[in-house]
Amino acid sequence: MKISLLSILLLLCIWGGETSAQSRHHRDSLRMKRDSSLYSPYDKYIESDVVPMGGRKGFSFQTKAGDFMLKPYVLLQTAAKFNYYDDEQLGLDDQDNIANSGFEIPYAILGFSGRAFKKLTFNLTLNAAKSGGALLQQAWFDLNLKDQIRFRVGKFKTPFSQAYLVTLGETLFPTVPTSLSTSLYMDRSLNSTPPTFATGFDLGVMMHGLLGNKWEYNLGVFNGTGIDVNLAQKTLSDDLHIPSLLYAARIAFMPKGPIPSHQGRIDDLHNDKIMLALSASYNVEANYQTTNDLRLGFEFTYLKNRLYLSAEAYYLNSDLVKRQKVDADYTYIGGYIQAGYFVTKKLQPALRWDFLDRNSTGMDGFLNMPAIGLNYYILGYNLKLQAMYQFLGRWGHATQDARELDDLGLAQHGAMILMQFSF
Repeated sequence: MKISLLSILLLLCIWGGETSAQSRHHRDSLRMKRDSSLYSPYDKYIESDVVPMGGRKGFSFQTKAGDFMLKPYVLLQTAAKFNYYDDEQLGLDDQDNIANSGFEIPYAILGFSGRAFKKLTFNLTLNAAKSGGALLQQAWFDLNLKDQIRFRVGKFKTPFSQAYLVTLGETLFPTVPTSLSTSLYMDRSLNSTPPTFATGFDLGVMMHGLLGNKWEYNLGVFNGTGIDVNLAQKTLSDDLHIPSLLYAARIAFMPKGPIPSHQGRIDDLHNDKIMLALSASYNVEANYQTTNDLRLGFEFTYLKNRLYLSAEAYYLNSDLVKRQKVDADYTYIGGYIQAGYFVTKKLQPALRWDFLDRNSTGMDGFLNMPAIGLNYYILGYNLKLQAMYQFLGRWGHATQDARELDDLGLAQHGAMILMQFSF
C-alpha cells in the first residue's frame, strides 16, 4: 500500500500535537502541585482589618519555599463634608452656623499583611492622614497554634463593638455611629478628658480563637490609652492595687458558622449568617487616672442574601477614683440599629437610628440621631461611593441650658459624600 507524502506529514503533525499537549498538561500539573505546596493552611488567618485579604487571592510576594508571604494593601478615602450647627451653641464671637465643612482625607492607609515561619501571621498599617501616635494604626502578629488557640500581640482593635470590629473598608456608613465615637459629658472639670464608649485601637496582648466553628472568644489586656499613644505610661491603681490597664473580654455565638467581617458586599449576596455577642471591659484609672470605667456591650448581626442588619447596645459606668476626693460616678447608655439592602448588585441604600444618653442617666434628656445612606460599588469594593445624611434630635431635657450642653460640638445637620479606593 502506497502512502503519500501528505499523509505522512499529517500523521507527524497529529503525533506532534498530542505530544505537545501531553507536555503542556505535564507542566500544568507540576505547576499546580508547586502552587499547592506553596499554599499554607495558615493563610486563612491572614487579615488586615482594613480591606479583605481573600486567602491566596490578590497581589502578594512569596518565597519559593512558601514559608513567607507578604501582601501589601492600600485604602484611600476622600470625603466632602457639610455640617450645620444650631445657634444655641454659638457665641457672639462666632456666628458661623456652617463649620467643620469642606474636603478631608479620613484615611490614607498603606499596609502589609502576611505569614512567616508557618504559624505566624502579621499586619502593619500606617495611616498617613493621621499624625503622632495615630500614624501607626496597627502593628501586630498572631501565633496561630490552631483555630481554638491563637495569641495576638501589638497594636490592634480592642474586642468591643461590632461597628469597630468589621473591616474598615466594608462599613455600611462612611462614619461609625456617633453614640460610639463622641465624647460623653460630665458636669465637672474632668470633662477635659471625657470617656467615649468605643475603645478602638490599643496596645496589648490577646488570646482568641474559634470553638466548635460556632463560638468566638477574645480575652485581652491593653494599655487603655487608645490609638494616639505608643508608649508604656501606666502605673498601679491606688484603689484596686492592680495594674492600671484595660481588661477586656468578648464572646460571640454564631449558630450558622463564622460570620464575614463586612456589612454587605457585592460578591457575597447569597449568605446566611447570624451572630449574638456579649463584651465587657474595665479600664482601671482611665482618662489620666481620674476614673475607673466599666463597659458592657451587646451585639446582634444578621446577614441574609442581600440584607445586612445589625444592632448594638452599650453601657458605661465611670467611677471617680479616690484621689479625686469626690464620691461620684456617672452611668451612660447608648445604642443603634442599622440595615442595608442591595436593590441591585451595585446599589445598597441604608438606614440607621442612633441613640445616646450623653449627659448620663442621672440627668434628663437624650440624643437621637437618625441617618440615611447610599453605597454604590463602581468597581466592586475596590472603588466605592458612599453618601449619608444625619439629623440630631434632642428629647426630654429639663432646661434649655441642658439641651445646649448635651449636643455641644455636634452638628444638627450633617452630610458626607465619600469616595473610597482600595486593593
